[in-house]
Amino acid sequence: MIRLINLVTIETNGGPPRRLSSAQAQVAFARMLVERNVGTERHQLAETVWPEGLPDTWASALRSVVSRVRTFVTTSHDQPGVTPLVAQGGRYILRLPQDVVVDVECAEAAVTEAADAFANGSFVVAQQLAAGAVTSLRGSFLPSREGEWVNTMREQLEEVRLKALEIASLSSSSLGIEHHALRYAEEAVRRAPFRESAYRCRMTAHTRAGNRAEAIRSYQQLREVLAEELGISPAPETEAAYLGLLRAQEPWRAPGRFTALEPVLTAVTEGAHGASAHRVPSIPDA
Repeated sequence: MIRLINLVTIETNGGPPRRLSSAQAQVAFARMLVERNVGTERHQLAETVWPEGLPDTWASALRSVVSRVRTFVTTSHDQPGVTPLVAQGGRYILRLPQDVVVDVECAEAAVTEAADAFANGSFVVAQQLAAGAVTSLRGSFLPSREGEWVNTMREQLEEVRLKALEIASLSSSSLGIEHHALRYAEEAVRRAPFRESAYRCRMTAHTRAGNRAEAIRSYQQLREVLAEELGISPAPETEAAYLGLLRAQEPWRAPGRFTALEPVLTAVTEGAHGASAHRVPSIPDA
């Protein structure tokens, strides 16, 4: 297991974690790891290591950084003179065993699987996968580094985290785990205060808990935030959820079996089906 969240480490069976202490080597290793299928161009790697401008002796300095990474990834099991990190055609290529897994890649795959499971009504599987992804992404990606590539990666991982939180919330709501449903939704709203799908998850959590008034207040909070900060109105999906709340005669309580679901319940399936990352489609009738 290779971890890029918080401390950059390699964990192997039966041995203590190996950490990469150099901040420059960390970001170089992270980029070569993410791009290992195609390789990383030498000049691009240098710009990632020195985002504020290349030093005059950047070529030799980069070789020193790469040497640290090569030492980090080379193990006692490798044959003498053979290293997983090679330079080829102006690119650095990192060749790792097939059984190596990377924490951020596992989290992204888990969210995609969770979205599929939720869309198919497998709420237990969806909840477990999404909650696991949320746990895996606790912390920061290369917290000691800045730069265009690092910031782009952080934005991508934050989107994965938000999707995981939303699926975990909606799945928990569907399973009647009201406390977890609201906790995940609240975190999503806190991390993305303009994200309508996060508010819809919170509306769903309150509705499933039988607290329609709080669900309505959540919609009103969203409407005020969007109007004051962005000058826009809620999306049709959110308006439909709100109208569903107004039409409801009684607070929702978990039935013995599912029939038709209120419009407020939404699914996070954009990662699996290519929908917008900002708005979440409604679940079809179960």
